[in-house]
Amino acid sequence: MPVRKSQSHNTAPINEPHLPSLRTFDIGHRTYLPYGAAVFRPCIDLHEGRVKQIVGGTLSEAGADTNFVSERPAAWYAELYQRDTLRGGHVIQLGPGNETAAREALAAYPGGLQIGGGVNLDNAAGWLDAGASHVIITSWVFHEGRLNEERLSALIKAIGAERLVLDLSCRLRGGRYWVVTDRWQTFTEMPVDETILRQLAPRCAEFLVHAVDVEGKQAGIDHNLIQLLAAHADIPVTYAGGANQLADLDTVRHAGHGRVHLTIGSALDIFGGALKYEDCVKYNRRHGGN
Repeated sequence: MPVRKSQSHNTAPINEPHLPSLRTFDIGHRTYLPYGAAVFRPCIDLHEGRVKQIVGGTLSEAGADTNFVSERPAAWYAELYQRDTLRGGHVIQLGPGNETAAREALAAYPGGLQIGGGVNLDNAAGWLDAGASHVIITSWVFHEGRLNEERLSALIKAIGAERLVLDLSCRLRGGRYWVVTDRWQTFTEMPVDETILRQLAPRCAEFLVHAVDVEGKQAGIDHNLIQLLAAHADIPVTYAGGANQLADLDTVRHAGHGRVHLTIGSALDIFGGALKYEDCVKYNRRHGGN
Protein backbone atom coordinates (compact mmCIF):
# COMPACT_ATOMS: atom_id res chain seq x y z
CA MET A 1 0.00 0.00 0.00
CA PRO A 2 1.52 3.37 -0.98
CA VAL A 3 2.28 5.67 1.92
CA ARG A 4 0.78 9.16 1.82
CA LYS A 5 2.97 11.98 3.03
CA SER A 6 1.84 15.30 4.38
CA GLN A 7 2.68 18.71 3.07
CA SER A 8 5.40 20.79 4.69
CA HIS A 9 4.55 22.24 8.09
CA ASN A 10 5.65 25.76 7.13
CA THR A 11 2.16 27.12 7.68
CA ALA A 12 0.78 30.14 9.47
CA PRO A 13 0.90 29.90 13.27
CA ILE A 14 -2.21 28.69 15.05
CA ASN A 15 -3.65 31.11 17.58
CA GLU A 16 -4.80 29.71 20.90
CA PRO A 17 -8.50 30.20 21.70
CA HIS A 18 -9.81 31.79 24.85
CA LEU A 19 -10.55 28.92 27.25
CA PRO A 20 -12.96 29.04 30.19
CA SER A 21 -11.79 28.56 33.77
CA LEU A 22 -10.24 25.19 34.53
CA ARG A 23 -11.94 22.66 36.76
CA THR A 24 -9.77 21.44 39.64
CA PHE A 25 -9.39 17.99 41.15
CA ASP A 26 -7.84 16.99 44.45
CA ILE A 27 -5.27 14.55 43.18
CA GLY A 28 -2.43 16.99 42.69
CA HIS A 29 -2.04 16.91 38.92
CA ARG A 30 -2.84 19.35 36.14
CA THR A 31 -6.43 20.46 35.87
CA TYR A 32 -8.52 19.88 32.77
CA LEU A 33 -11.73 21.15 31.23
CA PRO A 34 -14.84 18.99 31.53
CA TYR A 35 -15.84 17.54 28.18
CA GLY A 36 -18.84 18.65 26.15
CA ALA A 37 -21.08 16.52 23.97
CA ALA A 38 -18.99 16.52 20.81
CA VAL A 39 -19.15 13.49 18.52
CA PHE A 40 -15.87 13.91 16.59
CA ARG A 41 -12.68 13.36 18.55
CA PRO A 42 -9.20 13.79 17.06
CA CYS A 43 -6.08 11.65 17.39
CA ILE A 44 -2.30 11.74 17.17
CA ASP A 45 -0.78 8.30 16.55
CA LEU A 46 2.98 8.14 17.05
CA HIS A 47 5.29 5.48 15.64
CA GLU A 48 9.08 5.78 15.73
CA GLY A 49 8.70 9.39 16.86
CA ARG A 50 6.56 10.50 13.92
CA VAL A 51 2.86 11.05 13.36
CA LYS A 52 1.55 8.13 11.32
CA GLN A 53 -1.62 6.30 10.40
CA ILE A 54 -1.26 2.53 10.38
CA VAL A 55 -3.49 -0.40 9.50
CA GLY A 56 -4.92 -2.03 12.64
CA GLY A 57 -3.43 -5.37 13.63
CA THR A 58 -0.30 -5.02 11.49
CA LEU A 59 1.97 -3.45 14.14
CA SER A 60 4.86 -5.66 15.25
CA GLU A 61 8.50 -5.31 16.25
CA ALA A 62 9.34 -5.46 12.54
CA GLY A 63 7.15 -2.44 11.73
CA ALA A 64 3.61 -1.89 10.43
CA ASP A 65 1.57 -1.37 7.28
CA THR A 66 1.42 2.40 7.06
CA ASN A 67 -1.18 4.56 5.33
CA PHE A 68 0.40 7.91 6.06
CA VAL A 69 3.56 9.50 7.44
CA SER A 70 3.40 13.17 8.39
CA GLU A 71 6.12 15.72 7.88
CA ARG A 72 4.51 17.80 10.62
CA PRO A 73 5.42 17.29 14.30
CA ALA A 74 2.94 16.01 16.84
CA ALA A 75 2.78 19.44 18.48
CA TRP A 76 1.42 20.94 15.24
CA TYR A 77 -1.62 18.67 15.44
CA ALA A 78 -2.08 19.43 19.14
CA GLU A 79 -2.05 23.16 18.42
CA LEU A 80 -4.57 22.63 15.63
CA TYR A 81 -6.93 20.75 17.96
CA GLN A 82 -6.53 23.45 20.59
CA ARG A 83 -7.33 26.17 18.06
CA ASP A 84 -10.56 24.38 17.23
CA THR A 85 -11.30 23.56 20.88
CA LEU A 86 -11.42 19.83 20.17
CA ARG A 87 -11.13 17.91 23.40
CA GLY A 88 -11.10 14.25 24.36
CA GLY A 89 -8.69 13.29 21.59
CA HIS A 90 -5.86 10.87 22.25
CA VAL A 91 -2.12 10.63 21.70
CA ILE A 92 -1.13 6.98 21.27
CA GLN A 93 2.49 5.82 21.43
CA LEU A 94 2.82 2.82 19.15
CA GLY A 95 5.98 1.26 20.51
CA PRO A 96 9.19 2.86 21.82
CA GLY A 97 10.82 6.09 20.68
CA ASN A 98 7.74 8.31 20.96
CA GLU A 99 8.01 9.90 24.40
CA THR A 100 9.58 13.19 23.26
CA ALA A 101 6.95 13.75 20.56
CA ALA A 102 4.18 12.81 23.00
CA ARG A 103 5.40 15.25 25.62
CA GLU A 104 5.65 18.02 23.03
CA ALA A 105 2.04 17.39 21.99
CA LEU A 106 0.78 17.46 25.59
CA ALA A 107 2.73 20.65 26.29
CA ALA A 108 1.20 22.28 23.22
CA TYR A 109 -2.34 21.53 24.42
CA PRO A 110 -2.24 21.01 28.20
CA GLY A 111 -5.41 19.42 29.54
CA GLY A 112 -6.78 18.79 26.06
CA LEU A 113 -5.49 15.34 25.14
CA GLN A 114 -5.37 11.86 26.61
CA ILE A 115 -2.18 9.77 26.47
CA GLY A 116 -1.84 6.04 25.87
CA GLY A 117 0.83 3.52 25.04
CA GLY A 118 3.26 2.24 27.66
CA VAL A 119 1.38 3.85 30.55
CA ASN A 120 1.62 2.10 33.93
CA LEU A 121 1.56 2.77 37.66
CA ASP A 122 5.09 4.14 37.66
CA ASN A 123 4.57 6.81 35.00
CA ALA A 124 0.83 7.59 34.99
CA ALA A 125 1.06 10.53 37.40
CA GLY A 126 4.00 11.91 35.41
CA TRP A 127 1.93 11.92 32.22
CA LEU A 128 -0.83 13.84 33.98
CA ASP A 129 1.72 16.35 35.22
CA ALA A 130 3.05 16.62 31.65
CA GLY A 131 -0.36 17.88 30.52
CA ALA A 132 -2.51 14.83 29.76
CA SER A 133 -6.16 15.13 30.75
CA HIS A 134 -6.35 11.34 31.23
CA VAL A 135 -4.13 8.31 30.89
CA ILE A 136 -5.21 5.39 28.73
CA ILE A 137 -4.41 1.92 30.05
CA THR A 138 -4.53 -1.36 28.17
CA SER A 139 -1.89 -4.11 28.18
CA TRP A 140 -0.48 -3.20 31.61
CA VAL A 141 -3.69 -4.12 33.45
CA PHE A 142 -3.88 -7.53 31.81
CA HIS A 143 -1.81 -10.52 32.90
CA GLU A 144 -1.94 -13.88 31.19
CA GLY A 145 -5.02 -12.78 29.30
CA ARG A 146 -6.99 -11.65 32.36
CA LEU A 147 -7.70 -8.35 34.03
CA ASN A 148 -5.24 -7.78 36.88
CA GLU A 149 -7.44 -6.44 39.66
CA GLU A 150 -4.49 -5.58 41.90
CA ARG A 151 -2.87 -3.39 39.25
CA LEU A 152 -6.12 -1.66 38.35
CA SER A 153 -6.94 -0.91 41.99
CA ALA A 154 -3.44 0.47 42.61
CA LEU A 155 -3.70 2.76 39.61
CA ILE A 156 -7.11 4.06 40.66
CA LYS A 157 -5.75 4.75 44.14
CA ALA A 158 -2.79 6.64 42.68
CA ILE A 159 -4.53 8.92 40.16
CA GLY A 160 -8.29 8.49 40.63
CA ALA A 161 -10.78 6.78 38.35
CA GLU A 162 -11.78 10.19 36.97
CA ARG A 163 -8.42 10.48 35.18
CA LEU A 164 -8.37 6.92 33.83
CA VAL A 165 -9.50 5.67 30.41
CA LEU A 166 -9.64 1.90 29.94
CA ASP A 167 -8.71 0.72 26.46
CA LEU A 168 -10.97 -2.16 25.46
CA SER A 169 -9.85 -2.35 21.84
CA CYS A 170 -11.09 -5.60 20.43
CA ARG A 171 -11.31 -8.10 17.58
CA LEU A 172 -14.11 -10.38 16.51
CA ARG A 173 -13.71 -14.12 17.09
CA GLY A 174 -16.38 -16.77 17.26
CA GLY A 175 -19.14 -14.21 16.97
CA ARG A 176 -17.96 -12.22 20.03
CA TYR A 177 -15.68 -9.24 20.57
CA TRP A 178 -12.57 -9.90 22.67
CA VAL A 179 -10.13 -7.39 24.15
CA VAL A 180 -6.73 -7.62 22.45
CA THR A 181 -3.38 -6.42 23.82
CA ASP A 182 0.31 -6.36 22.87
CA ARG A 183 -0.01 -4.30 19.69
CA TRP A 184 -3.49 -5.83 19.19
CA GLN A 185 -1.92 -9.23 18.46
CA THR A 186 -2.90 -11.13 21.64
CA PHE A 187 -6.46 -12.14 22.45
CA THR A 188 -7.34 -11.91 26.13
CA GLU A 189 -10.02 -13.90 27.94
CA MET A 190 -12.10 -10.75 28.40
CA PRO A 191 -15.09 -10.26 26.10
CA VAL A 192 -16.52 -6.84 25.37
CA ASP A 193 -20.09 -7.40 26.49
CA GLU A 194 -22.76 -6.06 28.80
CA THR A 195 -21.30 -7.67 31.91
CA ILE A 196 -17.78 -6.33 31.44
CA LEU A 197 -18.88 -2.84 30.38
CA ARG A 198 -21.10 -2.44 33.43
CA GLN A 199 -18.49 -3.99 35.74
CA LEU A 200 -15.71 -1.61 34.65
CA ALA A 201 -17.73 1.60 34.21
CA PRO A 202 -17.43 2.72 37.87
CA ARG A 203 -13.66 2.22 37.74
CA CYS A 204 -12.76 4.70 35.00
CA ALA A 205 -13.89 7.91 33.33
CA GLU A 206 -14.26 6.55 29.80
CA PHE A 207 -13.64 3.60 27.52
CA LEU A 208 -11.55 3.73 24.35
CA VAL A 209 -12.45 1.01 21.85
CA HIS A 210 -10.62 0.48 18.57
CA ALA A 211 -12.38 -1.92 16.24
CA VAL A 212 -9.09 -3.48 15.26
CA ASP A 213 -10.46 -5.54 12.37
CA VAL A 214 -11.42 -2.35 10.49
CA GLU A 215 -8.92 0.12 11.99
CA GLY A 216 -7.01 2.11 9.36
CA LYS A 217 -8.81 0.49 6.41
CA GLN A 218 -11.42 3.22 5.73
CA ALA A 219 -13.84 0.44 4.82
CA GLY A 220 -16.68 1.48 7.10
CA ILE A 221 -17.41 1.50 10.80
CA ASP A 222 -18.43 -1.58 12.79
CA HIS A 223 -22.14 -0.89 13.38
CA ASN A 224 -22.64 -3.95 15.58
CA LEU A 225 -19.87 -2.92 17.95
CA ILE A 226 -21.17 0.65 18.16
CA GLN A 227 -24.65 -0.61 19.00
CA LEU A 228 -23.20 -2.89 21.68
CA LEU A 229 -21.28 -0.01 23.26
CA ALA A 230 -24.28 2.33 23.13
CA ALA A 231 -26.59 -0.22 24.72
CA HIS A 232 -24.41 -1.25 27.64
CA ALA A 233 -21.79 1.42 28.42
CA ASP A 234 -22.90 3.72 31.23
CA ILE A 235 -19.98 6.11 30.69
CA PRO A 236 -18.62 7.88 27.57
CA VAL A 237 -16.95 5.70 24.95
CA THR A 238 -14.66 6.74 22.12
CA TYR A 239 -14.95 4.36 19.19
CA ALA A 240 -12.27 4.25 16.48
CA GLY A 241 -12.04 2.23 13.30
CA GLY A 242 -13.16 2.34 9.68
CA ALA A 243 -14.72 5.82 9.52
CA ASN A 244 -14.48 7.25 6.01
CA GLN A 245 -17.25 9.83 5.57
CA LEU A 246 -18.99 12.65 7.38
CA ALA A 247 -22.16 10.55 7.54
CA ASP A 248 -20.38 8.24 9.99
CA LEU A 249 -20.61 11.02 12.58
CA ASP A 250 -24.39 11.08 12.11
CA THR A 251 -24.55 7.31 12.45
CA VAL A 252 -22.59 7.31 15.69
CA ARG A 253 -24.48 10.30 17.10
CA HIS A 254 -27.86 8.64 16.57
CA ALA A 255 -26.85 5.08 17.46
CA GLY A 256 -24.68 6.14 20.39
CA HIS A 257 -27.37 8.06 22.30
CA GLY A 258 -24.85 10.77 23.20
CA ARG A 259 -22.46 8.34 24.92
CA VAL A 260 -20.40 7.16 21.95
CA HIS A 261 -17.90 9.45 20.24
CA LEU A 262 -16.00 8.82 17.00
CA THR A 263 -12.31 9.13 16.27
CA ILE A 264 -11.49 9.64 12.59
CA GLY A 265 -7.88 9.16 11.50
CA SER A 266 -6.73 7.95 8.09
CA ALA A 267 -9.75 9.34 6.23
CA LEU A 268 -9.00 12.97 7.23
CA ASP A 269 -7.25 15.32 4.82
CA ILE A 270 -4.76 16.27 7.57
CA PHE A 271 -3.66 12.62 7.41
CA GLY A 272 -3.70 12.37 3.63
CA GLY A 273 -7.33 11.29 3.24
CA ALA A 274 -10.29 12.82 1.42
CA LEU A 275 -12.55 13.80 4.34
CA LYS A 276 -12.11 17.44 5.30
CA TYR A 277 -11.01 17.98 8.88
CA GLU A 278 -12.74 21.36 8.91
CA ASP A 279 -16.07 19.69 8.08
CA CYS A 280 -15.71 17.48 11.15
CA VAL A 281 -14.97 20.53 13.30
CA LYS A 282 -18.07 22.26 11.94
CA TYR A 283 -20.11 19.13 12.65
CA ASN A 284 -19.12 19.28 16.31
CA ARG A 285 -20.12 22.91 16.53
CA ARG A 286 -23.54 22.10 15.10
CA HIS A 287 -24.13 19.10 17.34
CA GLY A 288 -23.18 19.71 20.90
CA GLY A 289 -20.05 21.83 20.96
CA ASN A 290 -16.87 20.19 22.31
